[in-house]
This record gives sequence, C-alpha cells and structure tokens, in this order.
Amino acid sequence: MSHTKLKHNRIGVLTSGGDCAGLNAAIRAVTYRAINEHGLTVVGIYEGTAGLLDRPMKFEELTLKIFTGNILRLGGTILGTVNKGDPYEYPMPDGTTKDRSSEVIAGFRALNLDALIGIGGDGSMRILSRLAEQGSIPFIGIPKTIDNDVAHSDYSIGYLTAVDTAVNALDRLQPTAASHRRVMLLEVMGRDVGWIAVAAAIAGGADVVLIPEIPIDMEKVGDKLRGLFALGHNHSLVVCAEGIRLSSGEPVSHAFADGEVRYGGVGAAVGESIARMTGAETRVTVLGHVQRGGSPNAFDRILASSLGAYAVDILCEGKTNRVVVSERGKIVDVALDDVAGQTRALKVDGTLITTARQMGICLGD
Repeated sequence: MSHTKLKHNRIGVLTSGGDCAGLNAAIRAVTYRAINEHGLTVVGIYEGTAGLLDRPMKFEELTLKIFTGNILRLGGTILGTVNKGDPYEYPMPDGTTKDRSSEVIAGFRALNLDALIGIGGDGSMRILSRLAEQGSIPFIGIPKTIDNDVAHSDYSIGYLTAVDTAVNALDRLQPTAASHRRVMLLEVMGRDVGWIAVAAAIAGGADVVLIPEIPIDMEKVGDKLRGLFALGHNHSLVVCAEGIRLSSGEPVSHAFADGEVRYGGVGAAVGESIARMTGAETRVTVLGHVQRGGSPNAFDRILASSLGAYAVDILCEGKTNRVVVSERGKIVDVALDDVAGQTRALKVDGTLITTARQMGICLGD
C-alpha cells in the first residue's frame, strides 16, 4: 500500500462515466469532510477527465455555501460527466485517435492539486488508475454505477435507486397486464451483468428474469409461461437484462451517430419469441435512461455519504491508490489494482439468484 502527504492542502474531485443517482451526495460528503475535518480546499473538476483536457480547464472551488439541502436530493452530477473520450484513445476530428493522457496530467499539475478523488465505475477506474500511475497522482476511487458490477463492493452508488425505478415500472405494468391478459416484458440496463434485473424481478413479482450470467433456453421460458396460463393466470411479467445473449451467442447492440455501440433492443426479440411460442399478446417496455435519473433513494444517499467521507479520511491518513467500498456491511478500502478493469458478475449460487429460484422465478435454464 502506497502513502502520500498533502503539500498544498488541495484535492480534486470528479465524476466519470455514466451518471446515476447519488453522485451529488458523494461530492457533498467529500467537500464537507475535507473542509470541516481536515481544512482542505476542494476543487471540483467539470466533465470528468475532459475538464482537465480543455484549455482553459473547467473547474471550480467547492465551498460549503454551494451545498444547500437540495444538492443531496438532486439526480445526476453538478460536476457533469463523460462516458467517452478515453484520454489514451481520444477521438480526433479527422477520425484518428490520439494519446492525450499527458495533457490530463499536466492539467492536474496546473491546479496545484495534491490528490484526486474519482467517482466512477469499473471502466472509469481503469482509466483513472492508469493516469494515476503514469502521473504519480495520489488517487482514491469511489464506486458508482447502476450496474453494480464494481469488484469488491457489495453496493455501488446508484444501483438501488435504479432497482427502485425498475420495480416501480413493474408495479405499473402489472395492472395493465392483468387488464388486457398480456405478457409484459421489461428490458432493464446492466450491461454484462444482471444485478438490476434479478433484484427488480424479485421485488416486482416477475415470473421470468433473463440475465447475462445464465445461458437462456427460450423453450424453458415458454414452458414456464404456458404452465402459468394453465393454472389460470391471465397475465405474466418478464424482466430482461439488456446484455443477454440470444441463441446466436451475441448480444443485441446498435451503433449510434456518434460512433458508440450500445446495448439495447434485445427485449423486442425476446418478446417476439414469447408471443410466437405461447400465443400470448406480448408488449415490451424498454426502461432505458429513466433508471439513471431522478432523486436518489435513502440508501444511495447514505452509501454515497459514507464512501465520500471515508475517501477523504484515508487520503489524509496518507493512503493512495485505493478504492473505498461497501463490503459485508462495512466501509473499507481495497487496492485500486484489484478493482480497475474488473467486473463483478452475479454468482449463480449467490443470494439473489437463489432467492429468485426459491420464489419460483424462471431464469431460462
């Protein structure tokens, strides 16, 4: 474990990757703890690493006056964020890419910062870890992602608010499904993991949940739904994670105008398959970015506050190249190298999947 000392008593904080609920609570906690307990100056860097690439750089000194009670309740991030524009492969106007990592590091140096606290997911941690090593930047990471796939952390900021949103959608879909005798399929986010899907399926009373961690046999799904109809059920709820593979073994994705390839649309293919196998009228709802927005729930506010405050404390203890995580009910710190670029998938014998099976939910296997 490496250690650092603060020379200028100035630390930077940024958010990186996709937005989610609870980011502002984490920024608030970092600022409160740094100023009130440690007498530090906190510099908020706008738009992630892009804020350090721009000239002039985009930043603002964060003071307690900024953080009114409303900040805690706001979705998104007051600092802004980016989920593209990797500084190591930065897209240029002529279609080429350029390594601009040295410019990011130069921007950090120009702000006279002693250390950086980065709030991001697994992809952001990978990039920030590389920048920290290259630039000898003392770094502490805070995990956030609705996907909940950051290694070593039981919960990432934003996850349970996203689950609440998905459950709320199921609560609204169920009455209309019953009214029209339909199968309602809800496609949720999560990329290559099924954390949102399984949690929402359990809490929302779904009959089927399909996730990337478990190979899917659509015949098993058809058998499940036909069995429910034979019992007299007049409707059914199905939850589908965006990153599941179809029989071809490939996920469903789309290339957008900006060149990014993103998951989305697999629900329509699954819905067509269900309708064909069962004869049931099937409707598909893609929840999409609704899961990212909105006010954070109480859990995410508490988690973000705990992680943010702890990040400042360990930084002032002299620790660096660490990630603060929620592990087995405690806030602890682990090595950055053990988190960066890693993906935490659901365990097929873990509590969530076991509970789903105990509740009679079909996982397509």
